[in-house]
Amino acid sequence: MSFDPSILHPAVKAGVERHAIVCRTLVCDPALADTAAFCEHYGFSLEQAANAIVVVGKTNPPKYVCCLVLATCKLDVNKRVSGLIGTKRCSFATSEQTLDQTGMEIGGVTPIGLPDMPIYIDSQVMSKGEVVIGGGNRSSKILLRPSELSKLQSVTVIDRLGVPK
Repeated sequence: MSFDPSILHPAVKAGVERHAIVCRTLVCDPALADTAAFCEHYGFSLEQAANAIVVVGKTNPPKYVCCLVLATCKLDVNKRVSGLIGTKRCSFATSEQTLDQTGMEIGGVTPIGLPDMPIYIDSQVMSKGEVVIGGGNRSSKILLRPSELSKLQSVTVIDRLGVPK
């Protein structure tokens, strides 16, 4: 494992460089980009993986946020995220909405390189030594210390953003 920026989504590569994020890149078979398949095939535990999920608030215009939770947790969309973005209702963004808002495909979404949108990171993610996150596409992943994500703008660390599955 090393840092090969050429395998990352161009916006993610630019974000890594702009924010001087220290990380390693991993090549991923696109068919194995979903977290459980990736972890099983490449020898990572689910406790080492974090999922970036785009959520849309049901407002006019819609509010989009990116949430990062451990793969062992589910995102508390109805209570926690709704409260954070100040809406009564919100939902997971569709794959089309995610691609439109981030330029990234499901299975590769990452908080690095996003357009201007709030980023909420579960405090459990920040307690890990290293985590695997998306590389912005289905053919790469990023391995980093979670503290590196604090270099991004618009990051807020939230307790109990994710709840155990």
